Amino acid sequence: MPHQTLSPRRRLRQFVRAAGIGVSHYVGNHPFFAGLAGTLVAVAMAGLTLLTLSDGRIEALDHARETSQNIVSIMSSDLERNVEIDDLSLQAMVDGARNPASWTLPADVQRAVLFDRATTAAYLGGAYVIGRDGQVIATQTGEVKGSVRLADRDYFLAHQRSPSVGLYFSHPFRSRLRDGKLSIGLTRRIDDAAGAFAGVALLAIRIEYFQNLLDRINTGKQGSVFIVMDDGTLLARKPFAPNDIGGSIAKSPTFQKMAARDAGTYVAISAVDGVRRMYTYSRVPGTPLIAVVAPAVDDVLAPWRHRGVIVGVLTIAFGAVFVMVSWLLAFALRDKLHAQAALVRLAATDPLTGLSNRRVLDSRLDEEWRRARRTRQPLSVLFIDVDHFKRFNDTYGHASGDEALIAVTECITAVVRRSIDVVARYGGEEFAVVLPETSVEGALQVAEKIRRRVQNQSIAQSDGEKTAVTVSIGCATSVPADGVNVLDLLAAADRQLYAAKAAGRNQVSSTARIERPVTQGSPS
Repeated sequence: MPHQTLSPRRRLRQFVRAAGIGVSHYVGNHPFFAGLAGTLVAVAMAGLTLLTLSDGRIEALDHARETSQNIVSIMSSDLERNVEIDDLSLQAMVDGARNPASWTLPADVQRAVLFDRATTAAYLGGAYVIGRDGQVIATQTGEVKGSVRLADRDYFLAHQRSPSVGLYFSHPFRSRLRDGKLSIGLTRRIDDAAGAFAGVALLAIRIEYFQNLLDRINTGKQGSVFIVMDDGTLLARKPFAPNDIGGSIAKSPTFQKMAARDAGTYVAISAVDGVRRMYTYSRVPGTPLIAVVAPAVDDVLAPWRHRGVIVGVLTIAFGAVFVMVSWLLAFALRDKLHAQAALVRLAATDPLTGLSNRRVLDSRLDEEWRRARRTRQPLSVLFIDVDHFKRFNDTYGHASGDEALIAVTECITAVVRRSIDVVARYGGEEFAVVLPETSVEGALQVAEKIRRRVQNQSIAQSDGEKTAVTVSIGCATSVPADGVNVLDLLAAADRQLYAAKAAGRNQVSSTARIERPVTQGSPS
């Protein structure tokens, strides 16, 4: 028949099948491996779940950081754009104020020249031209309060002292022109034709503008968003706290980190309310303003914690069930192995004496014969028979006969103690002993010890009397050679047993000469 080469797929199937059988056999013989494997799998699942949850926490924080950066960017762009528009209006006011002709125009034309439409925006509190003495000399509404002096304002003093200030952001102040409304001023210096200080162009921006900008931003239950100046002066805050507006947070550890860089993100505990927040900030280009978004870490992680609790509970529950089932399977396999071992012992053990039975004897004898052939060591066999056992049974009963057999068994096992020796009940009142690596002399010594020990043993009867029991023993020893097999050794030991009985019983007969068996009649 031609040789056929297996396909790779078929070889793979055979390999998988063999591996599955091997694993099944290993688990079957090592039941606690199933419980340990189940426990390790459950722990691995829990570890993967924890790793996934950890990644989810990092993702939640990263998402919050990206969202905060986007919000800060939008806030910064809005502020920057409005400041640019206001600055253009201020420059137009400065140019108009420096032109002497502007002051000779009619009032309505003068306002049109000095103030453009941007100065009427809803978030502006007013547009003003202030003279060199601090008096308001023009407004976009045309209403001028000559009694109001603004020479003490920080923006006025800054421009008065230095011609290079440029666009100036004032600190929050209570307006003297608008009934104490809280505002900040954007100002530019006005110079006369000679370059001397001639006044200030002022745009008053209501604080409500900043607050309205923040009110549209959702930062969660405990989050915060605010606009602060680079010297720590707070302009707006959500949640709104009127007493904080205009105050300084320059000494706050959170602000000190913002003052050190143009933009960034960090996590810190607020010194005001003790809430742990993620602060994302950015300086508004061309201004002293810093836009800050600070969602609370607990708010950011709340959805993640909710999912984590659900996933964690399910993982623990399923893992516990998996471990329990694994160990139940392990204990079931253990009980099965114990039951199988018990069945094997029952199949290999004589129920009365507890010795190995004839099947075990044949198997072990064959193994020892092959081993003796390899090692060229002698192998000895003893055949032991209880003398006149049939008469003993008929006289004292089968119960006493069983007691006699048990007593003989104890005598044999007390003498034959090596782990490599085999003691078996051959059948009825006959016993066999296999003595590996034992010479003729050694086998004869063992046999004599057994015979004397049995002879000194008395069996108690039901009527209280004691009866002596004796045995006859046949010994045969051989170094396996060609032409001789284990059956020849057994036959030789059997012949020596008959010789011992023929010599009067309670005897030991031994030989090292192995011959083919010759059929003989059984002695009584």
